[in-house]
Amino acid sequence: MSHAQNETRGPPERQAAAGVLSGPLAFTRCDLDAPLAQLWKQLEARAFLPTQTLDFTRSLAHTLLSDAVMEVFATTDHGGALLPLCRAPSLLAPWRLVGAREVFEPNDALCSGPASAHALAEQLIRNRRALWLDRVPALSPLIPAMKDAMKGQGLLIIRPAVACPTLPLDDSWSEPENHFSSRRRSDFRRAARKAAEFGEVTFEVLSPSPDTFDALFDEAIGVEVRSWKKQAGTAIATDEAKEAFFRDYFRSASAAGQLRIAFLRIDGKPAATQMALEWSDRYWVFKIGYDESYSKASPGTLLMLHTIGWAARNRLTAYELLGGAEPWIANFWTKEQHDTLQLRCFPYSASGVHSLLTFAMNTARQRLSRAWG
Repeated sequence: MSHAQNETRGPPERQAAAGVLSGPLAFTRCDLDAPLAQLWKQLEARAFLPTQTLDFTRSLAHTLLSDAVMEVFATTDHGGALLPLCRAPSLLAPWRLVGAREVFEPNDALCSGPASAHALAEQLIRNRRALWLDRVPALSPLIPAMKDAMKGQGLLIIRPAVACPTLPLDDSWSEPENHFSSRRRSDFRRAARKAAEFGEVTFEVLSPSPDTFDALFDEAIGVEVRSWKKQAGTAIATDEAKEAFFRDYFRSASAAGQLRIAFLRIDGKPAATQMALEWSDRYWVFKIGYDESYSKASPGTLLMLHTIGWAARNRLTAYELLGGAEPWIANFWTKEQHDTLQLRCFPYSASGVHSLLTFAMNTARQRLSRAWG
């Protein structure tokens, strides 16, 4: 596993001789033998999201966040807790959650329990810098801990954020078509017939090894480029830093045996793809794409139907869509979701006041924009 390469401009690591961690720690020192990395790996057993892992933060650190200040707030009190944060190098810039802006993924602190979450929250408040957390799971123990820690220390604003769709699975989902209306089943059959008109249709759910990873990853991002995502600028291959992040992160997942790259092929040519992780007994979809030249056959829909059945047959407990709860998902696949929250923490400090004024101005600007259409 590669180490983070960004320079951290924050306070130096505070580490007692006994190996006790406390305070903001320079992320560059988080190597495999460091107490911080050991604590991180220990706490990953309590993680709900794959974005809470050390591999996810490491990959961000030397790609999309290579120019950011990155530190990990950590404590070993009450079993331990930690939260990786980043910020701009400016004097008053707020801390923010890693990955929220860069790849729009939910994330959370790693906590062994409520008591460690409170110890972590108190440490964050003592830092006196504003804190912006986006897409934190609504059930996170950090949220009540932050409410308690902020009493008399500043202003905490909590708002709903974009939820994550989820589809709980059981054995009945081995044949996923049976869970949909007769109209939907008819749509699936029609799409399958149209796909067959293009050529022979095959499905693959692959578990790349480090040796086969790059070729399969390149094939998958090539499908994205042949879709609407290229014009929208959201295809991985259109952003060098984003491609570098996903290549590094998925390569580490392939080494751990967690990466799944799925294809719907027509006459051997990929018409749709998914890049996902099989992690914590769930199938986590990170990226999807399809070739628009096959759009009449709805290849993305057919591939999703196939991978839902594949996940159920492999006894996974849920099919997780990390993107936002969009209408096409709620109307077609699932209305169930994991709610998330946005936290804005403004302590009584120069950073807190500066960030609060920025937040108020941005909120007013958005309201005016909506009012004037």
